[in-house]
Amino acid sequence: MQVPAYVEYEKATSVAHALALLARFGPEARILAGGHSLIPMMKLRLAQPETLIDINALTELSYLTVTGQELRIGAMTRHAQLLDSAEAARHFAILHDAEQVIADPVVRNWGTVGGSLCQADPSEDLSAAFAALKATMVIAHPEGTRTVPARDFHTGPYETVVAPGEILTEIRVPIRPGGGSAYEKVGRRAGDWPVGAVGSALWLEGGGPDGGGLDGGGPDGGIIADAGIGLTAVGAPHFSAAEAEEFLRGAPATEESFARAGELAAASCRPVSDQRGPADYKRHLARELTVRSLRRALLRAGQRAGQPSAG
Repeated sequence: MQVPAYVEYEKATSVAHALALLARFGPEARILAGGHSLIPMMKLRLAQPETLIDINALTELSYLTVTGQELRIGAMTRHAQLLDSAEAARHFAILHDAEQVIADPVVRNWGTVGGSLCQADPSEDLSAAFAALKATMVIAHPEGTRTVPARDFHTGPYETVVAPGEILTEIRVPIRPGGGSAYEKVGRRAGDWPVGAVGSALWLEGGGPDGGGLDGGGPDGGIIADAGIGLTAVGAPHFSAAEAEEFLRGAPATEESFARAGELAAASCRPVSDQRGPADYKRHLARELTVRSLRRALLRAGQRAGQPSAG
């Protein structure tokens, strides 16, 4: 029988209270959000915190709202809430794509966005999606808050920049015109961790494709003003493919450009062979899924051309 080691339990009633409890119990305390990752690790004795600080009652951290030109997601937002959000899907289809393939309805109903990010599993889906969207993380501490780019949030497998005594409270995603995004994943079975997955976001000059390009039958899909590519489960540094993104900036949105970006993304990865597949296959997935996600992102940018905001 898998039984966690003895642990103290405290229930926080506010962010300020949670921070006070963290200060009281020290670095051996752990935040309990959804618990779908932490509790199994405790059962296997891979994690043995001395104190669990339960923040599930913190409704102040459960929200999805557009403020100015940002989508703001509270860290205690459940996966199911993000999946069901029409506002999030309207601006960032990649988030809907990713949430559809995360675990199962039971997990999505209780698991949280912030908890998944803080678990920092190297195969976590939303880490790649937020890396592609160039999101920003808001971290609370006793003196206030600080912000960290999503790409700097993870420092290694199961490690983040959230220090003892701090809590991730919000994810902010900039809303920009002329955008489209998509997430592509290959897993062994529905809801499993990915063998490989890629999320892509494109922002086109002039707000949309000229002539339709890959999706509309015209000569090209316009010029790419900016691009974001997030990868997971394939050993990509910071869950991103910086060289591929740099290549795409200013390039035409064509099949040739996407093929080259896929090659660069695959070259930047350092996958390892494991029970989910050999390293060469994972590198192949990084290349192929990059191309597929870029195609879908372009299609969505074209569908939203002429509207005030996209993603």
